[in-house]
Amino acid sequence: MLKPNVLRRKKDFSTIYKVGKSIGERYIVLFYRKNNLDYNRKAFLASKKVGNSVIRNRARRLMKQSYKELEENISIGYDFIFIARNTIKNMKCADVKKSMEAALIKTKIIKK
Repeated sequence: MLKPNVLRRKKDFSTIYKVGKSIGERYIVLFYRKNNLDYNRKAFLASKKVGNSVIRNRARRLMKQSYKELEENISIGYDFIFIARNTIKNMKCADVKKSMEAALIKTKIIKK
C-alpha cells in the first residue's frame, strides 16, 4: 500500500519546480507549492554530488527525521521537495533540523 503523503509522479515534481517557490539554506534547498489537499506531500532527495550511496541515504534519513520532528508545527496543504546540499555530509540531525526550520520560517509555512 502506497502512502498518500509522498510525492511520486514526475508531473508533480515538474509542477513544483516550475510553478513553486524555492528557499536555500546551509544544508538543504526547499521547493514548495500549495496543493489544496488536507495533507502535506513531501519528497527527500540527495544527488550524486552529495556523495556515495551511504552518504546520500544518511542525508535523506537526516532530512526525514528532521521533518518528522517539525511536522506538528507545519501548516497543512503543501507539497515539499527537500534537496540535500553537499554540505550535509558530516552534520548531526540537530544541525539539519535547524536548517530545515529556518527554511520553513522564511516561507512562513511553519507555525511558531
